[in-house]
Amino acid sequence: MRRLILLLLLAWTPWAAALEVVATTASMGMLARVVGGAAVRVVELAPPDRDAHHLQVKPSMMRALRDADLVVAVGADLEVGWLPAALSGAANARVMPGRPGYFEAAAHVALLEAGAAADRSQGDVHPAGNPHFHLDPGRMATVAQALAERMARLDAFHAASYRQNAEAFAQEVARRTPLWRQKAASAAGAVTYHKDAVYLLAFLQRPHLGTLEPLPGIAPSASHLESLATTLKGKEGVIIHTPYQPSAGAEKLAALTGLRVARLPIEPPAGSTAAEYFALIDRWVEVLAQTR
Repeated sequence: MRRLILLLLLAWTPWAAALEVVATTASMGMLARVVGGAAVRVVELAPPDRDAHHLQVKPSMMRALRDADLVVAVGADLEVGWLPAALSGAANARVMPGRPGYFEAAAHVALLEAGAAADRSQGDVHPAGNPHFHLDPGRMATVAQALAERMARLDAFHAASYRQNAEAFAQEVARRTPLWRQKAASAAGAVTYHKDAVYLLAFLQRPHLGTLEPLPGIAPSASHLESLATTLKGKEGVIIHTPYQPSAGAEKLAALTGLRVARLPIEPPAGSTAAEYFALIDRWVEVLAQTR
C-alpha cells in the first residue's frame, strides 16, 4: 500500500507531466522536440511530403488539438486554409490564437517579402511575409529561443532545460554556418518551383534565379518558362522542385536552358530531431555546391 501511494504521488509531481505539443509541420515538430526534450510529447499535423498550404481538416487533427497544451504553428498565413477550422473543431480554449498555448513562429523573426498587397490577382500571396523561413537555420535558432520562453511560461519546472536546449541548438547552428557558406560559396544559385527556398539561399548568400510559378500558387505556363529561359541564358545554376510539386515545368525549363534538375524535400522527416534537420540543410548545400 505504501508503494502504491508513493507511485500515485510521483505521478502528480510537476516533473512527471509532459507538455502535449501539436506542431503544424515537421520542421516545427523538430523545434518542439529539440527545445522540449524529454519534457514534451509532440504530434505533427502536416506530413512532410505534403504542401502545408493545402491540407484537409481531419478528425485526428482535432483530437490532437483538443488534448494539446501548446500549438506550434509556422504562421504568416501558411496554415490559414485549415488550421483555424481545426482549432475551432477542437474547442480547446488553451491553444486558441492570443492564448499562451498558441505559438506562431513567424511572429518572432523578420520575414522576407512582408507587406505585399493582399491582391489575389498576384497569386497566393502572404501579406505578412514569406512563411518558408524554416530552411534558414539562423531564423530557426531565433525561433527556438522564443519557443523556449513560451514553454517555460507554460511549464516553469523545466524552464532551465528548455532554455539550455534552445541555446545548444543556436550554438550548433552558429558552428555549422561558416561550413555551409564555405561549401556553397561558388554555387551559381537556383531556380525553384515556389519561393520556398529563398530564405536558405539568402542565408547562404547565394542568388535566387527565379521561380517556375509565374505567380505564387499558379502552375508554370509555357510563356513564363520561355521568358525565364531567356533571362537565364548563359547562366549556371540548378532547377529545384519538391517531391509534391509537378516535375513537368522543371524538365521543360531544363530542356530550354541546359540546367540540371534536382528534387529535394523542404521539410525534415516526420519525428525529426536536430540531426535530421541539419542533414536536410546539408543535402541542399551539397546540391547547390555542385552548380559551379
